[in-house]
Amino acid sequence: MRSRGQYSPPRLLDASPVGESPWTVPEIDGVGWNDLTMSKTGWPTFWHLHPGVRKHEELSLGERSADRMRNIMGSWPFVFSFFGVMILWAAVNTYFLQRVIHHKAFDPYPYILLNLFLSMLAGVQAAALLIAAKRTDSIASEIALHTVKNTDDIRTLLDENTNLIKEVKIATDLLDEIHRHVAALSPHAGRFPPGGSPPPP
Repeated sequence: MRSRGQYSPPRLLDASPVGESPWTVPEIDGVGWNDLTMSKTGWPTFWHLHPGVRKHEELSLGERSADRMRNIMGSWPFVFSFFGVMILWAAVNTYFLQRVIHHKAFDPYPYILLNLFLSMLAGVQAAALLIAAKRTDSIASEIALHTVKNTDDIRTLLDENTNLIKEVKIATDLLDEIHRHVAALSPHAGRFPPGGSPPPP
């Protein structure tokens, strides 16, 4: 409970350097927030800038790995690279080895070895998707908890502001009552400058 006369609102965003407080928004040199939100580099995510989300050394090895896997596998370069590897695989086995150097292909058509690799990849794809989903849920939970904390702080500030307004209203009513009593006792009170003499009755 805060004592009267010593109220200090909670700081929702600390201005201390990065790493000293879990509620710090890091500085980005030469980049404004409008530039970030209007970024044209694919699908940018800025959850790591949220003051309520853990980052860097606060994350476990598994969480950092999940973030890296999600960022790599959920990108266009990964998709194009994946298709490129399959096309290169087919071209090497169908054209280069058999027709250029007349060597036996290690995975001729219908590319059984490639199908085996794709099947194994499909087997772990569900687990990878679940790991990425769990990491996303963890980030959303941290943001939600931070929002709840901010909401509680704002509610506390509103309650204190309401109580302060009530106290000011009580003090104002008391001051008006004092003015009325003084005016009843001295009708000429307040009608002459400080240090002067009251006007004659």
